[in-house]
Amino acid sequence: MKAILVEEFGGPEVLRHTDVERPSPGEGEVLIEVHSAGINYADTMRRRNRYLTRQPLPFTPGSEVAGVVAEVGGGVEGVSEGDRVVTLIRTGGYADYAVAPAGGLIPLPDGLEFDEAAAVPLQGLTAYHILKTSGAMREGESVLVHAAAGGVGTLAVQVAKLLGAGTVIATASSREKLDLALSLGADVTIDYTEDDWPERVREATGGEGADVILEMVGGDFPEKNLTCLSFFGRMVVYGAASGERGSIDPETLMNKCQSVVGFWLVPITSRPDLFVPSLREVLGWVSSGDLRLTIGATYPLERAAEAHADLEGRRTTGKLLLKPRGFRHQVIARQNARAAVENT
Repeated sequence: MKAILVEEFGGPEVLRHTDVERPSPGEGEVLIEVHSAGINYADTMRRRNRYLTRQPLPFTPGSEVAGVVAEVGGGVEGVSEGDRVVTLIRTGGYADYAVAPAGGLIPLPDGLEFDEAAAVPLQGLTAYHILKTSGAMREGESVLVHAAAGGVGTLAVQVAKLLGAGTVIATASSREKLDLALSLGADVTIDYTEDDWPERVREATGGEGADVILEMVGGDFPEKNLTCLSFFGRMVVYGAASGERGSIDPETLMNKCQSVVGFWLVPITSRPDLFVPSLREVLGWVSSGDLRLTIGATYPLERAAEAHADLEGRRTTGKLLLKPRGFRHQVIARQNARAAVENT
């Protein structure tokens, strides 16, 4: 089968499209024919060996997969070949086939396509838990969402509203991206490339500051966030897209009884009892139309390096997806259709 293999750490160019042996499911596992795989910042961090845990070489990136069960391992019950599923795995998603624990499989709701399903797990669960679990957001509170046109941001704006937020403030770097956030339900939009953005946040909250701030930029953003965080406010740190680690003086938290909470999805995904119900809820919102997905671009598997370069270069909006087998099948089908027309 084809897969993306990383044999050395580095830039997007280390993502190599190559032939590898098709894996077999072990006890309690299934083999999934991947129709759509999600692309995330975590994949780029693993590729550069800057992830929170050590990444052994070689490896195939990719944590989100949606597809069809191709083979069922021993001891697996309630799962059959041909089932349409979506799940989260540690690595291995950038491939034609991927092995996944059977206990973490979510059946796709009727009418939900593979691309939609693959766009949900990592970023949908992140948006859900940084607000509800780590952010402890209460109904009526104000929320500041940075990078609101990104994969997590586009979902966080909407999830905040679904969970009862009062004012949702969205930041982005261009008018186009701010307009996208508005279309998703943001009440206020702010260009974070302008130096006065913290003052704009305070103005939008009547001088009180935001109750919950979702921080994933890094650099000087964590420190600036605290200047527009409310009394008893919570700042949830779940990334550093700029590649620069920020710093915080703990004493600055004391005057306003503020909290800084770190978030990492892996501990949640290691507990099916925690992530499966929340993923079902998020998928239900998507299936019902309450949660709108923004799929910014779809790439064939062999262009994974281009996808990573676009993501790191901030040239994208919404969710990015890789299409292994499914993408090639669609291309072949279109080519066959054109040939049939030309031959008539």
